[in-house]
Amino acid sequence: MKLYLFFFLMTVTSVVTAQRITLSGTVRDAKTGETLIGALVSRQGTSDGVPTNSYGFYALAVAEGRETIVFSYVGYKTQIRELDFSSSQKLDIELDLDENALEEVVVSASKKNKNITSPEIGSFKFNIEEIKHVPVIFGERDLLKTIQLLPGVQSGGEGSANFFVRGGGGDQNLILLDEAIVYNASHLLGFFSTFNSDAVKDVQFYKGGIPAQYGGRISSVMDITMVDGNQKRIAAEGGVGLIASRLKLSGPLPNDRGSFMISGRRTYADLFLKLSNDPDINQSNLYFYDLNAKVNLKVDDRNRLFFSGYFGKDDLGFADRFGFNWGNATATLRWNHIVNDRLFSNTSLIYSEFNYNVGITGNSGGFDIASKIGNWTIKQDFSFYPSNRSTVRFGFNALRQTISPASLDAQEGASVNPIDIEKRHGIDLSAYISHEWKPMDKLSLLYGIRLVDFMVLGPGTFYSFDADGNVIDEQRHARGEVLKHYFNLEPRFSASYVLNSKNSIKGSYNRLAQNLHQLTNATSALPTDQYVLSSLQIKPQLADQFSVGYFRNFKNNNYEFSVETYYKTMANQIDFKTGADLQANSLLEGELLYGKGRSYGLEIFLRKSSGKLNGWISYTLSKSERQFDGINNGSWFNARQDRTHNLSVVAMYRIANNWTLGTNFIFNTGSAVTYPAGKYTINNTTLFYYTERNANRFPNYHRLDISATYEPVENNKRFGSSWTFGVYNAYNRRNAYLIDFRESEANPAITEAYKIALFGIIPSVTWNVKF
Repeated sequence: MKLYLFFFLMTVTSVVTAQRITLSGTVRDAKTGETLIGALVSRQGTSDGVPTNSYGFYALAVAEGRETIVFSYVGYKTQIRELDFSSSQKLDIELDLDENALEEVVVSASKKNKNITSPEIGSFKFNIEEIKHVPVIFGERDLLKTIQLLPGVQSGGEGSANFFVRGGGGDQNLILLDEAIVYNASHLLGFFSTFNSDAVKDVQFYKGGIPAQYGGRISSVMDITMVDGNQKRIAAEGGVGLIASRLKLSGPLPNDRGSFMISGRRTYADLFLKLSNDPDINQSNLYFYDLNAKVNLKVDDRNRLFFSGYFGKDDLGFADRFGFNWGNATATLRWNHIVNDRLFSNTSLIYSEFNYNVGITGNSGGFDIASKIGNWTIKQDFSFYPSNRSTVRFGFNALRQTISPASLDAQEGASVNPIDIEKRHGIDLSAYISHEWKPMDKLSLLYGIRLVDFMVLGPGTFYSFDADGNVIDEQRHARGEVLKHYFNLEPRFSASYVLNSKNSIKGSYNRLAQNLHQLTNATSALPTDQYVLSSLQIKPQLADQFSVGYFRNFKNNNYEFSVETYYKTMANQIDFKTGADLQANSLLEGELLYGKGRSYGLEIFLRKSSGKLNGWISYTLSKSERQFDGINNGSWFNARQDRTHNLSVVAMYRIANNWTLGTNFIFNTGSAVTYPAGKYTINNTTLFYYTERNANRFPNYHRLDISATYEPVENNKRFGSSWTFGVYNAYNRRNAYLIDFRESEANPAITEAYKIALFGIIPSVTWNVKF
């Protein structure tokens, strides 16, 4: 606390001694009017510079007199302005795309050596246009699949959109879409992500050194910003693939008052089912769709309103016997207000929801299972720019969350007893302050603190359990009654020390708390996984992470190299007792075990960012373990997502002006799994006996993907198109999706393992068009 008091005093000092003349404004794309996030504004000949924030706003402190100001952004032509300053000024800038500088790949920065000078560690920024040459399954550009190619990030499995970061669980990643929480980010059980790349402008990903404005998850943050819409003219783009098509339309509002964007995507695999002569097949469902929309309204020079929303749904069904659908919905209303030339305000009202429904019909009737989770959030964020070397961010957040657990309803005429599980409610209040400060040319700091108060709310019946999971007490609480407060203080600290213009060392410490828990006993997240809030029995998950890294650029910043190591401890982790009943169980908390976790590892990253050949290599050596008193006799055991080695190689090569080749090679150690140690027979039924948890491994996983993109030269500059040809799993590797066991047909005394592979080789072709 003394250390944070010292830094707070330094923050106050930097504010008091700040320069008085400020140049502020917004940086945009000259062609579309989109704000540019992370563009650099600097005084020529100095090391002082400021990046634009998430809304394109900047505030640069300048001296009185004549100054030369430089505006730059990766892939755009730099602008230089000569300005006279006697008082603060407002200047909006539009940058033109540099057609000769489009060879960057997925990971980008606003300054060529920002990875050296920035205090951020374990973070990556994505430009959506730059992932179009990365091969993915079915030829669909996919944010979550691309993130899985970074060091410290592991795939949830073959075709899965789920991912694990630095040994954490899939539910420990905070995914935001225009500030709204996305609870389930997958379509078709994980083969696609919910994010239509046409509707996304910018992605910021943190796995270490997480800034204080983010909270609620203990592993990572993925902050996604949707495009605002073309403010210059009506424009459209889309694509047609083998199983899905997409279309985006955007344009200006009348009288130059802003812009709009609407984008949709749908698969049509279900249309092929209609061709079948089998009535069970042609009456089945297999599709998803999603819709993104955004309106950007300019009130005046200091005020803008944004309304954005997302709606997506999956529908799977087999004839009239089985139906399964799930979906996400988000809505965000934001007010950007420039209070003065140094203070920027963002006020947001947010709604987010995820729900699923399962219907099963049998000969004696059927039943439906339904569940829903939703929240309302109001948040206020301020950004204050006292000087070019100092940025202060502060604000508060209030989130009310409601979970409707899986409940069972009988269909008409069915002999099934309905089960209605009570809703659970909670309020998450938080406030934060952070300071990014450069006290000297070689040293940069980013430190802050976040205070969280989670309140467990009524109404409902709450139970207490003994060590065996038996109910020993129950109490009924009224609506709005506060049953318990969980207070957590989350300090955040990151630092970078520049050895010279090409080398730096960085370090960080984070404490994070999480009050939403996902209960799953599968490696890959499923839409039917249960969510629970912290309660009288379930405590908030806590994580403390230390990381340190060495960063180096060479050959005029065209090559970036980094090596990071981390150690993370996790408290109040959840697992299940053997034979736990998870669905429609009002006494679910009695089935849970509570323990702790730890993970540690080494991450190596090498990237080439320019030239005909570019791409990156990432390698992770890691360990992730858990400890529970009721599992493995209290000894540490491998987490399900533990993989020792994880290697990704991504390369893109521009053969000519209109042809680009892309390739991925992926290798990782098989995930931890529990195999039976023996078997026994009861009433002529063979049952398997299990001992040590997660002591075995799936076979090693490896795969090669290849793509080729053809972009013809069009005579009409307003029309453009491209063709992308891809091969997923090019050498037809049959990677294990599931390992199961059965008695040998030849000799029932022998138990044999068998492998289920999900995918072999998959070709794809997509036609993309823009006009």
